[in-house]
Parts: sequence; structure tokens; C-alpha cells
Amino acid sequence: MKHSIRKTVTRNFVALILLTVSLLDLALILGFREYTYGGVKFYLNQQLDSAVYTYDRYFKSRSIDELLDGDYDMIFNQFGGQVQMIDKDAQLVYDSIGAINDPVKDYTDVIQALKGKAGFRIGPVPYSDTKLLSVSRPLYSNDNRVIGVLRYSSSLGPAIHSVWTLSRYLLLLTAFVMAIAVVVSRMLAKSITRPIEEIQSTAIQLADGQYKKHIVMKRDDELGQLAQSINTLAAEIVRKEQVKNDFISSISHELRTPLTSIKGWAAVLKDTDPSETEVMNEGFEIIEKETDRLSKMVEELLDFSRYISGRITLKKDRFDITSICEDVWKQMKPRASKENIHLINEINEEVVLLTADEDRLRQVLINLIDNAIKFTDPGGWVLFEARKNFPNYEMIISDNGVGMDENELALAKEKFYKGKHSNSHSGLGLSIADEIVKLHNGAIQIVSEKSVGTTIRIIIPLGSEADA
Repeated sequence: MKHSIRKTVTRNFVALILLTVSLLDLALILGFREYTYGGVKFYLNQQLDSAVYTYDRYFKSRSIDELLDGDYDMIFNQFGGQVQMIDKDAQLVYDSIGAINDPVKDYTDVIQALKGKAGFRIGPVPYSDTKLLSVSRPLYSNDNRVIGVLRYSSSLGPAIHSVWTLSRYLLLLTAFVMAIAVVVSRMLAKSITRPIEEIQSTAIQLADGQYKKHIVMKRDDELGQLAQSINTLAAEIVRKEQVKNDFISSISHELRTPLTSIKGWAAVLKDTDPSETEVMNEGFEIIEKETDRLSKMVEELLDFSRYISGRITLKKDRFDITSICEDVWKQMKPRASKENIHLINEINEEVVLLTADEDRLRQVLINLIDNAIKFTDPGGWVLFEARKNFPNYEMIISDNGVGMDENELALAKEKFYKGKHSNSHSGLGLSIADEIVKLHNGAIQIVSEKSVGTTIRIIIPLGSEADA
């Protein structure tokens, strides 16, 4: 692989170490050079200061020519390096090594000394292949006039050689360190990328539909957490896949049952004498009932398809939510009476204006009350409460029906989830209701206990106080 993580990590580690070592080498070389050059400069300054002190103490009354004619220049040659005397006109009048043609008037240290300041210079000269380090001091007469310059110089050849020697040793050391760095970097990169490769391998298998594949990784770091997350994701996919398969199986059965009933009664009615009105009426009633049941399931499937595809839009308008709740209670009361269920009205009569989709909220209430009736045994009760609780409007549907255990309650709003009770059908009703309420920026809260009952609280925001 051209751009593998292992290669990238190794390359970055090596580059970082190379940069660090190179900067350290550069700092050592520059520091050593400054140290060696500083040592030469210190030595020359000491010698020159001693010579100038001797001149100021014993020969200050003599001119440059007198110093040269009287062999007093010997006092300036004690350190063994190059000694030069320059007059006040910047002319070289004496050079201990005979470099008479040296253009001293152009040197910065000489120019500084003629101005009465100590001078210092590192640079090339025409008579040597190596640079010289030079220091210069002004010579004063008794009346404190600069009459010339005393200049000491030394070759930097030995110092430069020492710097190059150190550089070669550091280069060899750097090469050795980089060799170790490459090996260590590859090991570190391998330790990092090996679990990533395991995760990648498992992810490919998951993408291929092998959802029962798990990553075995005992790490307490980010990679371990990633592996655990993927394992959790795979388990959730398996669970949802099972729920979906159960739903498909169940909905197929639910659709087949009314179709079989309709087909069977159609065949019976086809062979029935029209004069047998009792049989005809019973058959038509069953066909109508099963057709309504089939239509309801198909409508739920269509609604669900619209919600999950994001194609549903709300048609909002201003209306009195209290009147809608009263209408739904009246509409569902015959259904409850038919099942011998007592449908209790606890709707607050206060007029509450709400901006929402009236038909969709009516659908939610009918769906949830119908579920409450369906899961309540004959002789039980269903309580419908509605009231303003600013900043929300709350609609509460309670029953003393079969209820749900903790596992069922956790999955109640899941798409395709069907309860364990025999009255469960498509498993989409509560999921669709939850989607509608969310589109209104509201929420559905469910509290349930097995064999005790269920309470569903629908919360819809009212907006401003003026809207309420």
C-alpha cells in the first residue's frame, strides 16, 4: 500500500528524530565554534592588553618610528603570533611575518582602533588560505592623540580543523542514531497499526454482511474504545436486522390474514343464495372489517415510509387543541364501549390555541388511544387527560392494561418493533406517532409496568405566552 498508516507513522517518527538530532548537532557545532574562536580571541586580547600596558607605562613618549628604530618592537612579539604596527595614516609600517602589502586600512578592526576604540575582526587575508582572527588597540601619545595601532592576529586553521573534526564525529553519531530511530520507529508504528489493521479487517467483514464478527482487543486506550464501539455497532446491527426480519415475517402474516379472510368470504358469498341475507350480511361485514384493517396497516406503512425518507411536511395552522382532544375522545368512545373498556374524559375545558398540524396530532391521539384500548382487557379503563402546562401542552393517555417490562419499554419507539402481546400488529404505530411529535419539536414519554398498565405523555411546545 502506497500510503499506509505504518509507512506514514514511520516516516513521521524518523523525520521528527532527524530534525531534532540535526538541530542538536547544529547547536553543538555552532557552540563549539564560538568556544574555540572565543578562546583564540581571549588569548590575543590578553597578549595585546599586556603589550599596550607596557607601551603606556614605559614608551608612551616615543613615536612609532622611534619604537621601530630602537628595536622596542621586541616587546610586542612575545606571544609568537603575527604582530603589525599601523601609523595614524593607516599605513602598515611593521609586520612580524613580512606581509607588507596587507591592505590593513580596509580592515574593520584597524578602522575602529584609529578611532580610539578596541577593534576585532575574523576574515580572509591575501597571504593565507585560512581566516585570521585579529584584535587591534590604539596607541596614544602623551597628549592623548592616536599615533598608531598595534594589531595581533592568529590563524583560525587549528580551530576550524577542530570544528570539522567534531562535525564528522557528530555526523557519524547522527547516522547511528538514525539507524536506531528507523528500527524503533518501525516497531512503534507496527504496535500502533497492528490493532488498526485488525479493526480494518473486521470492518471489511462487517461491510460484507458478517455482522456476528467481533474484534478481540484487550486495550484500555482510544483504539480499544474504537474496537468496543464497532463491536457494539455490529451487535446493534444484528439486533435491528433481527427486529426487521421479525417485522417482515409478522407484517407478511398480518397482511395475509385479512387477505385470506376476504378471499375466503368472497368465495363463500359467490356460492351463497342472495336470499340468505344473514350469511350475506355476515360475509360483507367481515370483508369490510378486514378491508379496514388492511387499509390501516398499508396507511401505517406509507406514513412510515414518508417519515424515514424525510418527505413528510407539516401543514400548520392555528386551532384550539382542546376541541381536537374532545373530538378524538368522542370518536374513540364507541370503539372503547364495543370492547367493554371505560374511556374516561379528563380534558381541561380551557381554550388553548396552538400552531401545529391538526390532522397529524389527531392521528397521534387516535393511534395511541386505539393502542391503549387494544392492550387493555375487557372491563378495564383508559384515561385521556389534556391540559396546558406552560410552556407546553400535555396530553396523557393512561390504561390499566397488560403493560410492558423494562426490555419492551426500552424498544417501544423502535422502528419495526412489535410487542410480545398477541394484539401487536405492524409495530409502526408508536414509531410514527413519535416522529410526528418530534416534527412539532415535542416529545413522547412512556411509563409502563408489566400487568399494571401504561402511561404515555405527549408534550407539544406552545410557543410564546401570547400563543397560549
